[in-house]
Amino acid sequence: MKIGIIVAMRKELELLLPLLHDSEESRMGGFVFYRGTMGAHDVMVMQCGIGKVNAAMGTLMLVNHFSPNYVINSGVAGGADFSISVMDMVAGERVAYHDVWCGPESEVGRVQGLPLYFEGAQKLLDMLPEDEGIHKGLICSGDQFIDKMDDVKRIKGNFPDVLAVDMESGAIAQVCHLCSVPFLALRVISDSPGASHDNTRQYLDFWDDAPRESFNIVKEIITKL
Repeated sequence: MKIGIIVAMRKELELLLPLLHDSEESRMGGFVFYRGTMGAHDVMVMQCGIGKVNAAMGTLMLVNHFSPNYVINSGVAGGADFSISVMDMVAGERVAYHDVWCGPESEVGRVQGLPLYFEGAQKLLDMLPEDEGIHKGLICSGDQFIDKMDDVKRIKGNFPDVLAVDMESGAIAQVCHLCSVPFLALRVISDSPGASHDNTRQYLDFWDDAPRESFNIVKEIITKL
C-alpha cells in the first residue's frame, strides 16, 4: 500500500523523517519528496509549505506523482476549545474552512459545489489508539495564525464544535476529495488561545519540548494498515 504524508513546515518534517526507513530524495515542481518505507508500506513524505495555496499545490503534486491509497496530513495546530490542551492530538473526523464565504445564499465555510465538511478516512480514525490525549472532531482551516480569543470566538460562532485550527488541512482535504483519495488530518496542539497570556510565546516554546512520540502515532496507524 502507498501512503502519502504531508507537513507544512521544516520543523514538522524533521520530526517525521526519522520514522522513514531507506528513504530517497527527489524533486519535482519545486517540491522535495522523500520516499521510503514504514512497516510494510511504501511511504512518501513531503513539505508543502504554509497556507492553503501551498497545501493544495503540494497535495496535487503528491497525488499525481505517487498515486497514494491514503493521504495523511501531520503537523501542529492551535487549540480552539478548552477541552484541548497543548501536546494533545486532534484527529480530523471532519475538516472545514473557517475563512470561506461565497456570498449571499452560501454557507460560511462552503466552497460552491463542494461539501461544507470534508470527512476524515474512517479506517484510519478507527486505528487511533485509545488515549485521553487524542481527540476526534472538527478541524477548521484558514490563512490566518489564530492567536487571539476574539478570533477563536468568531470561528466558534460558525463552527461551535471546532477543536483545532490550522492553515492547511482544508485545502489538502479538498484536493483529496476531488481526487477521490481518503484523507486524515492529525494535528498536535502547539498553542491554545486563552490558555496563556502570550499565545505566540506559547507556540514558540512548544518547539523546545515537542514530543516526537506524538508524531509516532502516524507511524503506528500506518503499520496497522
